[in-house]
Amino acid sequence: MNKSSIRISLFFFLISFTIHSQVYKEKGFGKGMVNYIAKDSSWSVKFAPRIQILSSTNWKYEDNEFGTANTNFLIRRARLKFSGFVLSPKLKYKVELGLSNRDIAGASVYTGNAPRIILDAVVKWNFYQNFVLWAGQTKLPGNRERVISSANLQLVDRSLLNSSFNIDRDLGIQLRHHINITDKFIVREIISISQGEGRNVVTGNIGGYQYTGRIEFLPFGKFKNNGDYIGSSLERESKPKLAVGISYDFNNNAVRNKSNRGTYMVNDVGFFETNINTLFVDAMLKYKGFSFMAEYSNRDADDPIAKNSDGSETGVTVSEGYGVNLQAGYLFSKNWELTGRFSTIDMKEKEVSNQYTLGFSKYIFGQKLKVQSDISYLTIADITNELLFRLQLEVHF
Repeated sequence: MNKSSIRISLFFFLISFTIHSQVYKEKGFGKGMVNYIAKDSSWSVKFAPRIQILSSTNWKYEDNEFGTANTNFLIRRARLKFSGFVLSPKLKYKVELGLSNRDIAGASVYTGNAPRIILDAVVKWNFYQNFVLWAGQTKLPGNRERVISSANLQLVDRSLLNSSFNIDRDLGIQLRHHINITDKFIVREIISISQGEGRNVVTGNIGGYQYTGRIEFLPFGKFKNNGDYIGSSLERESKPKLAVGISYDFNNNAVRNKSNRGTYMVNDVGFFETNINTLFVDAMLKYKGFSFMAEYSNRDADDPIAKNSDGSETGVTVSEGYGVNLQAGYLFSKNWELTGRFSTIDMKEKEVSNQYTLGFSKYIFGQKLKVQSDISYLTIADITNELLFRLQLEVHF
C-alpha cells in the first residue's frame, strides 16, 4: 500500500471514529452513505462513494473483415465525494477524490510528480441574493456534456466532441448568477477566471490566464431536480422543458495544445505561447420519457503551430477544428431506455471522424444504480473503421 492510500484510509478511519455515535443516516439508498450535521448546526458533511465497472470489446475492420476482438476490464471510476456547508447553508463546499488509475493518471513535473487524486475542491458562497462565488478547483462552465456528471450520463461515456474539445477542470474563481425574466423564463450567467493549466497543476501559471463565460436560457422554467444536467429523462417532465447554453473560452498565451488540456508546447526557451479560443453551443430538451441533447464546438488559435525561438517547428500543433454531437433517448415505463447518438469531429490536418452509437440502459434505482451498454461504429475518413461494445455497472451511494 503506497503512502497516498495509507493517508486516505487513515482519514476515513478518523472521520468514522469522530462521528460514529452522532451520525445521521438518510433513509434509502442513493442519498449518501453518511449524512451528518453538527449539534449546533455550524457545519455538515455528506459522504457518497461511487464505483463504475466497465467491460469493453473492440474490433478493427481491415481488409474487408473484422479482426480479432480486443477485450478490456476496467475500474473506470472509483470516487469519494464529500459535500456540505460551513457556518451557514449559504457557504457550501464540495470535495471529490478519484482513486482509479484513469482518474489519477497524468502525473508529471507540473503536478509535482504526484498522482492527480483531487478532482474537485471548491467552496461556494451565496454572498448576495442570486449571486454565488465559487473558489477552488472544479469544472469550468464549458460544454453541457462535460459538466454533466459521469454518474448521470445517458450512455456509457461521453462523445467524440467532448474528448476533443472540452475544457475540463481548472483552479480559479467563478461568479454565478441567475435572473427570472418572467415567472418561468430563467437566464443564468457564469463568468470564470482560472489558471489555464488544468487540474492539480502546482507549478503556477506558465502562460496567461483562462477566461470563460457562459449564458443559459430556460424559457419554460427549471427542470425537475436539475434535469438539464442529467442525461436521461427520469423525471418525466409533464410539460416540455428546454435549456440552451452558449460558452466562450479564451486562454491567453496558452501553453497546452487543447487550451488547458493536452500536450505542453515545450520549445528551446521554455514554452511556446498562443491565444486559444473555444466556442460551445448546446441545448437540452425533455418531455415525458423523451430527451434530446445537441452540441456544437469550435476551437482556433492565433498561431496553431508551436515553434522554437528560431522559427523552426517543434512538431506540436494546437488541436483546431469543430465538432457536432446529437443525442436522443426514450425512457420506457419500467425505466428501460434506448438511446442513439451521432458525433462528428473535423480537426485541421486530420481526417474527419464519425461515430454512431446505440445504447441500452436499465435504471434500477435511478442514476444511482444502473446497468448501461452501448455499441459504437467509428469511421475515420472511411478508411479506418472500428466496432466497440461496452457494458458498465454504476453504483453510487
